[in-house]
Amino acid sequence: MSQNIRIPVYQPWLCGNEERYVLDCLRSNWISSKGAYITAFEDRFAATVGVRHAISVCNGTVALHVALAALGIGPGDEVIVPTFTYIAPVNAIVYCGATPVFVDSDPHTWQLDPTDVYRRITSRTKAILAVHLYGQPAEMDALSSLAREHGLFLVEDCAEAFGARYRGNHVGTFGDIATFSFYGNKTITTGEGGMVVTSDDMLAERVHRLKGQGLAPYREYWHDIVGYNYRMTNIAAAIGLAQLENAELFLTRKRAIAKCYRQLLADTPLEFQHEAPNTEHSWWMVSVLTPTAHDRDILRSELRRAGIETRPTFYPVHTMPMYSQRYERHRIAESLGLRGINLPSYPALGDDQIEEICHIIGNVAARFPSEPEQHHPRSPIPAPMQ
Repeated sequence: MSQNIRIPVYQPWLCGNEERYVLDCLRSNWISSKGAYITAFEDRFAATVGVRHAISVCNGTVALHVALAALGIGPGDEVIVPTFTYIAPVNAIVYCGATPVFVDSDPHTWQLDPTDVYRRITSRTKAILAVHLYGQPAEMDALSSLAREHGLFLVEDCAEAFGARYRGNHVGTFGDIATFSFYGNKTITTGEGGMVVTSDDMLAERVHRLKGQGLAPYREYWHDIVGYNYRMTNIAAAIGLAQLENAELFLTRKRAIAKCYRQLLADTPLEFQHEAPNTEHSWWMVSVLTPTAHDRDILRSELRRAGIETRPTFYPVHTMPMYSQRYERHRIAESLGLRGINLPSYPALGDDQIEEICHIIGNVAARFPSEPEQHHPRSPIPAPMQ
C-alpha cells in the first residue's frame, strides 16, 4: 500500500480466533494440506452455503479451473461468460482448452445479460459461467432455464459474492458447480484460498481427485488420472474457519456501509450498482458510475490526493490483447468498465471515514454534467486487435 493512503479500498478484518487457530497449527505441526481445520472449514462452509460438498483449494482461480475440468470442459467446447468480469474465469476456460464466448451486461445490475446469453448459444456451447460481480447475484432463474433448455452446464463464480442470496438461497446453489475465493480482499479470507461447492456426489469426487494430483482412492501412491496440486493448507483453513465464525458480523457491517454511502450520495449524479428484486447483494464492493470516463478519472485523482484509495471497475475482457483477435463490441460492459469506481468497502471502515469520502465526492460531483453517458463512452477503450 502506498504510504500516503490513509483509507484503503479494502483490508481484511482479523477480529476473531485467527491467531489462536494458526498457533494451534504451528504447535501441532499440522501446517500443510492435511489437518483438522481443513475438514472443519469445508464442513462449516458447506453448511453455510447450503450444499452437500465444499472442497478447499489454494485460490479462487484454480477453483474455477478444477470445476470446469471436473465437468469435462475441453478443446472444441464453448463457454459463455460475461466480458465485464475479473479475468480469472476467462483464463480458466482457456486453461481447459475451451473457447470463451463473451456476453454483454445488464445496465442496472451489471451482471451478464440472459438475452445476450441466448443469442450466443451454438452447437458447441457446453456451459454458461455466471459471475456474481461485486456481490450482486446474476439472474439465476433465466440462466437456469436456458441451461436446462439447451442441455448446458451452469457454473457459478461466487468469488465476490459470499453472503449474496437469490430468492432466499445462497449463490452457489443454483448451478451444477460453483466456486469461491478467499483472497485477502474478500469478505472472508484465508490469505490465498478458494472453495469448490456442489451437491453432486460424482462431481465432488472428481474435484477431490483432480485437486490432489489425481491420486487413486484404492491404492497408495497410485495415480490413474492427470491431476493438479491445488490443495489448501491447514493454516489457511484455520484462518478461514475463524473468519467464517464472524461472517454474519462482516456481512451486516458491509450492508450498513453500502446504505450509508447511498444515503450520503443520494443527491449526486453517481449511479450505484442496483440490488435487483428478490436478491440480497452482499456488497463486497460498493461500486458507483460517474457520468463520464473523464469524470471518473478526476474523482479518483481527488480522492487519491486526500489519501483515499479507490479502484476502477474491470476492463471488459474482450478488449484485452490476448482475447481481442476477433473484433467485438459490448457497449454496456465497455461503458461500465470506463465509468465505474470501487469505493472503500472493508468491514472495519468507520462512519466518520465514509462521511469524509462522501464529502469529497460531493464537492467533485457538483462539477459533473447533469446527463450521464447512456452507455456510450466518450473515451476510447483499448482497441481490439484486428
